Amino acid sequence: MDSFPTNESCKQFLVERRWQDGVVDCPKCGNRAVYKLNTRPFHWLCKPCKNYRFSVISGTIFQDTKYPLKTWFEVLWQMLNSKKGVSALQIQRQIGSGSYETAWYMCMRLRASMHDPDFRQLMGIVEVDETFIGGKDKNRHWDKKTHISGGEKSGKVGVIGAISRKGNVVCQIIENTDAITLNAFVRKAVSEIVDLVATDEHSGYRFLKEYFPHEAVSHGQGEYVRGEVHTNNLESFWSLFKRGIMGSFHHVSKKYLPLYLAEFQFRHNNRREADIFGKAVAGA
Repeated sequence: MDSFPTNESCKQFLVERRWQDGVVDCPKCGNRAVYKLNTRPFHWLCKPCKNYRFSVISGTIFQDTKYPLKTWFEVLWQMLNSKKGVSALQIQRQIGSGSYETAWYMCMRLRASMHDPDFRQLMGIVEVDETFIGGKDKNRHWDKKTHISGGEKSGKVGVIGAISRKGNVVCQIIENTDAITLNAFVRKAVSEIVDLVATDEHSGYRFLKEYFPHEAVSHGQGEYVRGEVHTNNLESFWSLFKRGIMGSFHHVSKKYLPLYLAEFQFRHNNRREADIFGKAVAGA
């Protein structure tokens, strides 16, 4: 709040992050013949687009918002600095919104902008593991009980992830845990010149040795670490994510689960980024 005391300071920061070399192209047609409107600060004109006028928030998640950028920046700062996430109800209290739906909408728009456009396949020693997100069967309504404790038939949502030791993490929702699905994810997320792919003993990973140096630990036999072979880093990420759901959000539907995954993934991958706030604003 000290860094961005006014909406004008927020707009200037957004200009610097969107256009590092100045506003030289139109967001609609890409034409470089744009003109600054001196009568309207932070607005420009593109004549080839039939005098199309655009502002600093045009083409961003802030477009058409009724809330000032200062409020959006405050919400984004809270999300980036909350290790386990922050609930929309807390955001509602913070910004003084009269509607929970407004706070929830702002959080969802910001989560949707948290992505890595320069994704690179993971290298080094990579851990791969799957988990299931959802409530316990004993806490469900009687007509929604599955009487199955785990797996895709338990009513929970399957998620698979891969993490590079001391590096980035990538994760996504999966419909099942068969070999085709798991292998497709690993081949997309992990480089072929990886040093080692470490997994548990799940049978879906049995074909990985055809493409990668692969080793597995047997959790069923009480083995969790064998030299460099373990999935502890990824399990720590899953633990943090689940604690965020339990402690902050309480419930996350399958429809919006990818957005929450994107938020936690962005925070983890940019944990050493000195200007994580500026990077998030640039992606918006």
